[in-house]
Amino acid sequence: MIERGDEAPNSEHDLPAWSEPFRSDLRSRLQRVRPFEGVSAATWLGSTGAGVTVAIVDSGVEGDHPAVGGRLVRSVRVELRGEEAEVVDDDPVDVVGHGTACAGIIHSLAPDADIVSVRVLGQNNTAKGLAFAHGLDWVIDQGIGVANLSLSSRSDDLFGTFHDLVDHAYFANTVLVCAASNHPGQSSYPSLFSSVISVAAHDVRDPLTWFYNPRPPVEFGAWGVEVPLAWRGGSTMTGTGNSFATPHIAGLVARIRGTFPSATPFEVKALLAAGARDARVMEPSPEHSAA
Repeated sequence: MIERGDEAPNSEHDLPAWSEPFRSDLRSRLQRVRPFEGVSAATWLGSTGAGVTVAIVDSGVEGDHPAVGGRLVRSVRVELRGEEAEVVDDDPVDVVGHGTACAGIIHSLAPDADIVSVRVLGQNNTAKGLAFAHGLDWVIDQGIGVANLSLSSRSDDLFGTFHDLVDHAYFANTVLVCAASNHPGQSSYPSLFSSVISVAAHDVRDPLTWFYNPRPPVEFGAWGVEVPLAWRGGSTMTGTGNSFATPHIAGLVARIRGTFPSATPFEVKALLAAGARDARVMEPSPEHSAA
C-alpha cells in the first residue's frame, strides 16, 4: 500500500510524527559544524526555476487551478493490469486534491518551472506500490530533473525495486525529494534511501526556512504545519503533514537546478545542507523571508 506524506487535521495536538527533530524545543540537536561556510543560499535563491521540470507523482494536478499558474505541461497516469503497468496520457485533473496542493507550493517557490503530473493515486488517495514504482521509473526514463514524492510505500517486498530505482535516478541525474513517513519507526520507501532528499515538517511559517538534520534518516525539515494549500475544484484549504513539507524542498531544488543546471543529486543535497537555517536562530531572517 501507498501512504501519503501525509496531511493531518488542524489541531495543536496533530503534528507530523516525523517532525520531532525540527520541533522548536528540540532544534538545539540540529547544531553542527557547518560545511561550506563560504557558500550562501543567496547565490541560488534568486532563481525562478526557469528551464527546470518538476514531476509530481501523486493524485494528479488540476491544470487550471490558479495556484498552478498554467505551468502544467503534461499529465499521465499509471494503469495496472495485474503485474503489468502502462503509463498513458491523462486529463489535467486531480482525483483528490493532494497533487494540486504540492503543485501549488512548488509553483509558489519556482514560478517558472514546468510541472509534469504522474497520477498513481486513486480517489481514496491510495495505490498499489507497483503503480508508484512504475510511475517513478517513467519519470526517470523521461529525463525529468526533479521529482516530488509526497507519498511512500510500506511494502518490504518492494524494497529491492525502489532501491534499484533510486540508484537509477541518482546516476540519471534525477533528484528525488521524498516525504518521510508520519508514523514513528515505520519503514517507508524510497525516503529511507540515502541518495534521496528525505523531508519532514517543521512549524516555522516561512516557506524559505529549512533545516538540516545531521542524524538521519530524515535529513531536511521544511514548513509543513498549517500550510495554506491549493485543492481540488479550484478551492483552497489548510493542511499539516510531511506531504506539504516535501514540495517546499522540491521548489528549492528547482531553484538550485535553475541556477546550476548541471548540479548532480549529491551537489544539490550539499547546497541545501549548506544553506539550511542555523538551528540556534528561530525567527526568519531577511535572507529567508517569504517573497
